Amino acid sequence: MRHASKGGPGNILWAVICGGSIMGAALGARHVQGLFLVPMTLDRGWSRESFGVAIALQNLVWGVAQPFTGMLADRFGSVRVIALGTLLYLVGLVLMSLSVTPTQLTLSAGLLIGVALSCTAFGTVYGAISRIAEPSRRSWALGITGAVGGLGQFVMVPVTQGLQHWLGWAAALVVLGLAIGLLGPLALALDDRASTSSPASAAPVRVQSIREAVQEALQHPGFWLLNAGFVACGFQLAFIGTHLPAYLLGRGLRASDAVAGLAIIALANTVGTFACGYLGDFYRRKYLLSGIYLARSTAMAAFFLLPLSAASLYVFCAVMGLLWLGTVPLTSGLIAQVFGVRYIATLFGLVFFGHQVGSFLGVWLAAHVFDVTKSYDLIWVGSIALGLLAAALHWPIDDRQVARGVVPAGVMA
Repeated sequence: MRHASKGGPGNILWAVICGGSIMGAALGARHVQGLFLVPMTLDRGWSRESFGVAIALQNLVWGVAQPFTGMLADRFGSVRVIALGTLLYLVGLVLMSLSVTPTQLTLSAGLLIGVALSCTAFGTVYGAISRIAEPSRRSWALGITGAVGGLGQFVMVPVTQGLQHWLGWAAALVVLGLAIGLLGPLALALDDRASTSSPASAAPVRVQSIREAVQEALQHPGFWLLNAGFVACGFQLAFIGTHLPAYLLGRGLRASDAVAGLAIIALANTVGTFACGYLGDFYRRKYLLSGIYLARSTAMAAFFLLPLSAASLYVFCAVMGLLWLGTVPLTSGLIAQVFGVRYIATLFGLVFFGHQVGSFLGVWLAAHVFDVTKSYDLIWVGSIALGLLAAALHWPIDDRQVARGVVPAGVMA
């Protein structure tokens, strides 16, 4: 089946840069939310769990909304969905800065930003890139998009620290929102509508509907294994991204060490995401995913058990950064490999729901456990165990392309 592409290498590269920039800003604003935990709770007189509930709900809403925004992107194209997401993100961050009660924080940081992330992050951006890029360049394109996004996350860390220092945390949130809103026009580069139209064919074919595509995926055991394994990914990243600064302050390190740690994660993620996406062209993605989860658990165990210092923090953050979001292009690529790209945003959204269930638990449970025990030790142990379980779950996935009597209305991988 012929693959419909939006132009040559130059157009694909421009789409990759624009998509990565939007995703980097969206994920970057999320990546630095742990830097707002302490100043917001102190200024507002909230418990740590109040902040944790809002961010946990954000992750859950992101996961619940992702299949539906994915369906909209698959049906109407990604441009409108992504542009709308940048506006929702702007409104959400502004209202977050104005929140004076935990309920207001939950509605702004939790509900609005959660929906905004479903429009501007992995599902829609990677879905568009998967359709725009030729199959032979898909892993490369996803890897580069992730690397650009990772660079955006890295930039967000020192920028946010500087904004908080000079303007205060509330004004910093507003500036971050304005920055994301101004990136909205870049969504025009992700016009994938030509790739979602029916393919040219000498003989008429009955195309697969979205309902049939979802039913097909839900009947595939590997789809459920991906979903279950992604729970561990969400739990680990949400816990570390939100609670690492507070954990380090409680263990006697400086706030600057926490900022440096998050920056190292984001910078290393730039390299790691590209490397994982690139390696997906040469090695079976399910084995790479198993290796990532095993390596994560090993790094977390060493960090937790060995004496804590600035040096051990930086080494840990560098290793975790290399493994941070490399799971996403590999998972997206594996879904495209098995099911094709026509409904990639929808199917990735369904798998991503498991990731966000884990994210919800990683943020909220860590806050709750800390408030009860005044320690994060149980969460570190749980994160390590989940990583080992995820490594085992990915290994047996059947990654062969499904055989079907109909073809998706668009392009097969």
